[in-house]
Amino acid sequence: MSIGEVLAVLRSDFPDVTISKLRFLETEGLVEPQRTASGYRKYSRDDVARLRFILSAQRDQYLPLRVIREQLSEGAHLAQARPTLVAVGDDHRPEPRAAVEEPAVLRLRAQELCTRAGIDERLLADLEQHGLVTVRAGQWYDADALAVAEVAGQLAEYGVEPRHLRAYRVAADREAGLYAQLVAPLMRQHDPTARARAAEAVRELTMLSQRLHAALLRSGLNDALGG
Repeated sequence: MSIGEVLAVLRSDFPDVTISKLRFLETEGLVEPQRTASGYRKYSRDDVARLRFILSAQRDQYLPLRVIREQLSEGAHLAQARPTLVAVGDDHRPEPRAAVEEPAVLRLRAQELCTRAGIDERLLADLEQHGLVTVRAGQWYDADALAVAEVAGQLAEYGVEPRHLRAYRVAADREAGLYAQLVAPLMRQHDPTARARAAEAVRELTMLSQRLHAALLRSGLNDALGG
């Protein structure tokens, strides 16, 4: 299959996958499609099985590429491989959706944000005061602001106030500064492959940070509660 056909097959289970992502995984040596005489990629059934395994491991288990590479070398992808039927004739060639399109930027006014997050404007103002939510130029809020507001609203039911969450903002800013230093050299390159590696690195660093925070929080709660 061509890279476009593979993308069309995978998107039924992994709607966020892009051609850039597939090329990045090839650059990392996790999948090695053959090349035609003209240089076009041709993916085998085994290649598609490897891609399914990689994408599942990242999405469901938050595994870093290093661990995924080790599991692939042991043939882990063969256990979940499943045959895929794809029409490859010229008249039935899948027409993949645009691979490089990014989701539309979410822009919400204050009232819209409060409604979707299930909070009132007083809590929103408190979140802004403590630096947890930022209003963008034009007086609108993005998807991250919505996510923070939703979680803050749910935590408020337990008596957790925005002032209690200030430490999260400080810790996140420190992490962002650290990871930005690690990824910046790739972002400065004009090579699209380097920028794809940078985007993947940011995603993995974010997932690893979430796993570390969850583990430390569980450990701290066990110690505090005598678990």
